[in-house]
This record gives sequence, structure tokens and C-alpha cells, in this order.
Amino acid sequence: MINVREIRGDFPILKQKIRGKPLVYLDSAATSQKPTHVLEAMRSFYEESNSNVHRGVHLLAEKATNAYEGARKKVASFIHAPAPETLIWTRGTTEAINLVAYSWARRNLRPGDEILVSLMEHHSNLVSWQLAAQDTGAILKFIPIRDDYTLDMERFQELLNTKTRLVAVAHMSNVLGTINPIREIVDAAHTVGAKVMVDGAQSVAHMPVNVEDLSCDFFAFSGHKMLGPTGIGALYGRPELLDSMSPFFGGGEMITEVSLERSKYKPPPYKFEAGTPPIAEAIGLGAAVDYLENLGMEAVREHEDSVTRYALSALRAVEGLRIFGPGENRGGAISFALEGVHAHDLATILDTDGVAVRAGHHCAQPLMNWLGVPATTRSSAYVYNDNDDIDAMVRSLEKARGIFGVAPQPA
Repeated sequence: MINVREIRGDFPILKQKIRGKPLVYLDSAATSQKPTHVLEAMRSFYEESNSNVHRGVHLLAEKATNAYEGARKKVASFIHAPAPETLIWTRGTTEAINLVAYSWARRNLRPGDEILVSLMEHHSNLVSWQLAAQDTGAILKFIPIRDDYTLDMERFQELLNTKTRLVAVAHMSNVLGTINPIREIVDAAHTVGAKVMVDGAQSVAHMPVNVEDLSCDFFAFSGHKMLGPTGIGALYGRPELLDSMSPFFGGGEMITEVSLERSKYKPPPYKFEAGTPPIAEAIGLGAAVDYLENLGMEAVREHEDSVTRYALSALRAVEGLRIFGPGENRGGAISFALEGVHAHDLATILDTDGVAVRAGHHCAQPLMNWLGVPATTRSSAYVYNDNDDIDAMVRSLEKARGIFGVAPQPA
């Protein structure tokens, strides 16, 4: 059971007021807030063991390396990766996907090969493959969405064929909250020899994730969406794939031997981690994982499901409000539009009441085109939110209706 009152005490930023009103933070799909446990872990590193990792023989270097690699073990264990070596540190989901697009796709794709991407993808899991297709002659094909905001799995099966080399799909939509059936997608893709790249940016923070159970080939996620700092994320890859891939960046620490003509590279993950890494950030992400595991991811999922169901019910009662996304078996990101009011204007009104939500196309313009709107307003709850926060948002939405003169819909 999640005790929201106790949890809020762990987040210093939530104690402030916005425009004289208590902060109601409902924008965790964009970035989550950070508990004191994470802030103290990073401060402790800088105050007590700041040094570069792997290279030094002095005590501070040893302490830094142990903390850095210890964080890798924690995060790998958190997603049930088979070994720490299968987890590559990146700056976040975007860099992780680009790493695969450059180090795997450009080496393995040929003209006429096909990449399947869903219509609900974040731009980071679309633009990367557009660039890879342009460079290799591969062809992008798109998995449509059904009227209930879920993937059209029948059409996916029709699109899948022996030319399919890669399927790139989000585990959980950052706009719709849709949770995609990753294991079903993976099993089907593997029957034709295709690899599967999963964007887990929205799922890892909010539900238990086991990459071995999912059986995916690549899985990317970001630390800042799961109570950790910005500038750190990770890519999980199957060991045999990582072994076969060329480095993404060249530089120090990713090599075993360098001559003027050529270099020999370290094994994964180090051949993908050139230069001085984000040491404090990795340690902060390890601390975030400690915090989440102390709560229990099943409890996190149960709490968010409860708040989301309450939010959906409350939002449906707002006249003139259209909700985008499935009604059940979904994540906590809820996108909506108020008739006659631009998403940015609506978010601005909510901000005057201290309610922080997102507005825009959420890096998903093709999805916005499919929805038939230029943008949506998005609420996204996390472990520090409860039904009172939803009530505050709904009160502000009702105020917005009055300001913009949104008429009640006819019975």
C-alpha cells in the first residue's frame, strides 16, 4: 500500500507553492520529481568520493568505480536483465534508440528490408528509424491503431513478413497510456527473424518489467522519468547482439589497444561507453531504483491504477472534455481536449491554480494527426499523487470552462 502523505515528505520540491497555491504536480510522464534519497546519494558522491571511474588506482577512484558499477547492477536487476554487462549506460531513451539505429541497424539493414513502427510512437522511436532507412534503403511500414486506442494486432500480423528486420514499438504510450502486448509482438516478430526494439521510457517507472519475460532484443529507458536525475538512461540488449555491434562513439575507456592505424575494443558494455560517463547520475539512478524497490513495483502499479481510474471517472464528468486513450489496462498518462480551447491555453489556466500538466503534441505528431487534433493537454500521476490532486485539476478545468464559455453538451 502506497502512503502518499509519507512519500510526499521525501520530495522537497512538492512542499512549495505555485502562485500562492499548493503545487499539484501531474507531469511525471515528462519528468518525475526526485526524492531526497536520490539527491543525497549524488551529493554524497561529490562530497566523499568524486573521481573518474575505471582508470585510477587511488582510493577515491576505487570508491567511485564501485559505486558506478554497483548502480549498473541495481538497474540491471531492476529490469531483470540476465547480467549487468547487458546494460549500457546512455543519456536516456533517445540516445539508447539511436545507439541501436547506428550500431545495429546500419550494419544489418539492406535495401528492401522493412522496419515496422507503430503509429503511437514518440519521435525518438520514429525519427531514428527514418534516418536509418534513408541511409540503408530500408522501408518503413506502420502499425495502425484501432478505434479503442490499441494497436491493430491483426494488421500487424499482416504487415509482418520475411522482409521485416526490425519492429520498433513503445511498451506504454506517452500520449494514450496504452500498454502494448510486447511479448505477443516479440514472439510474432521472432518467427520471421525480426528483432524488436522496445521503448520502455513510460513503463519502467510505473509497472514491473522483466526483459527476459518480454524476450525483446533491445529495451531502452530514461532515469529522469523514474525518480532519477536527467542525463542518464540505459539500453538493455541481448548479449549476442551487443557482441556483434560496432561502437557508437569512439574515445577513451572503450578500447583495449590503440595504434595509429586501428583499435581493439573492450567487450560490452564498455565498448559503447566512450569517455567520462555520467557517474553521479548513474549513482542517482541506482538510488532511485532503491527507492522504487522499497515501495515495491506491484504496489506502485496498483496505486497508479487506482488514481488513474479515479481520474478517468472525474474527467468524464467535465462537460465538453474529450479523453484520448483506452478505458482500462492502461498507464497513468491521460490526454484530453476541452472543446473550443487550445491545449496550451488550458494548461495555462491550470497553472494559475498550481496544477502542472503538459500541453502540446508530446513528441508524437503523427499520432496527433490520427487523433485529429493539433495538441492535447496531458495529466500524468505518479507515486506522490492521490485523488485530491485529481480533484484540484478537475476544479481548475471547470474554471477554464467558465473562462472560455464552453457550453454544456446537450443531453
